[in-house]
Order: sequence, then structure tokens, then C-alpha cells
Amino acid sequence: MSIKSHRIRVGQSEVYAEEEGEGTPTLVFLHYWGGSRRSWSGVIAQLSGHFRCIAVDLRGWGKSDRHIDDYSLFAQAADVEGAIEALKLKDYVLVGHSMGGKIAQMLAARRPHGLRSVVLVAPAPPTPLNAPEEQKRTMINSYTTPEGIVDALKVVSHRPLTLAQRLQVTEDSLGGALGAKITWVSQGMDLDISKQVASINIPVYVIAGSEDQVEKETALRNAFLPLVPHARFETIKGVGHLSPLEAPAEVAEAISAFLATA
Repeated sequence: MSIKSHRIRVGQSEVYAEEEGEGTPTLVFLHYWGGSRRSWSGVIAQLSGHFRCIAVDLRGWGKSDRHIDDYSLFAQAADVEGAIEALKLKDYVLVGHSMGGKIAQMLAARRPHGLRSVVLVAPAPPTPLNAPEEQKRTMINSYTTPEGIVDALKVVSHRPLTLAQRLQVTEDSLGGALGAKITWVSQGMDLDISKQVASINIPVYVIAGSEDQVEKETALRNAFLPLVPHARFETIKGVGHLSPLEAPAEVAEAISAFLATA
């Protein structure tokens, strides 16, 4: 199946996205901190036979703009909004992983026309993470060397990744703009969007990994359910934080099942 490339100008930023497949609704994929649109390749391979799939490189990552000053979540969300408008999407679902999940929450809270539902895969919660400063420094440092990424994978993944996946993760993480790396750790993780998330009135589906050491299922339930009591949860057994890479077929199956009933 052919892949269509999009370079979209949104204000002063250029957003890169790739499109594959046909069908409704359109699925718009947002990746994790350190990843790129490629993080979703395995999931999209399973879903593109039934849905139009668009995977976005968030600013600072992949092929999107990496020479700008503002890498805040507000700027990231504006990029995604602009891309959706430019692509004239009228019936779509946001699928966000980790940091991308927090951006998806921000967008869903704005109740944009055409957004049918939101799928959050191991999402960063709407409440502040309040990580210690030492942990934040360790996070940034781990994404600056291949050795640091090897160490990070011991925490963020549970199932072994293939050699090709490890090389991809390394390339994506090292290639990200330093500003994008720092801004998420210094600002994005602690941004409190709980009031906005409480206003989400569309179906919300949260996919957790039973072995996720970054966004644990219990903590996610405690963060989301008081704000979005209608949110549905699904746990994939035996996977860590990088479930789109560790278990793409299972993530895709969970998304398909949700869309069939949402």
C-alpha cells in the first residue's frame, strides 16, 4: 500500500506527516517523547486496510521543523490542529501515545468539529508528574547518547524490541531537537490540564500496558476517572511503555474493537 507524504506549513512551523490507507474515520497518530511518526508503523500496518491513517511528526522530531524556539505543548497542539485543518479532516480520531496522548487530551478538550473520539495509549496524565529534578536531568541525558538510549529502553520497554526497532528508536531519539527534549521535561510533564480534560465529552479509550513502569495503569485510572468518568480502559498484558512498538498487533486490535463500539 502506497504512502503519501505531506509537508504542511502551520504558522512559522513546517509539519511533516505520512498518510496510508483508506476508510473512515481517519486515524491521526501522535507519537511519544523521543519518537516519530515511525513509532506507529506496526500499528498502521494492521489498521490501514480499514482506515485512513495519518501519522504526524511533532515539531522537533522526525522530519518536522527542528529549528524553532517554541516547543511547548500549546505549540505542538496548534501544529496538529493546523495539519488537521489543512488536510480537511471532517471525521477523525486522535490516537496519542505518552506525550502525544497529552497533546491529544488538549485537543479533545477544545471539542473541535469532526473529532469523533480519542484513543490514549500509555498517555501522560492530565495532572502534573512532578518528577524530581535529578530524574529530569537523567531523562534528558539519556536521549543524547546511544548508550543512554540503551539504558532508557530497559525502563520504557518490557518485551524485547527487534534490532530494526532499536535502531529506529535510537535514531529518532538522538535526532530530536534539543529544545524539544528539554521543553517536555521542564514544562510539558508538569503542565496541569485537568480542568480542560474534565470538559471532554466524546468517547475516551485508554490503553495501558500491564508492565508499564512509566505510566502505570493504577496511576492512570486515578488520574483520568475522576475527570473523565466515561473513559474506558483496556490493559494489554506483558507490555511496557512502548506498546506500539512492543505489541503493534495487539494495540491495533484494541483500537479496532473500540472503534467498532464507540
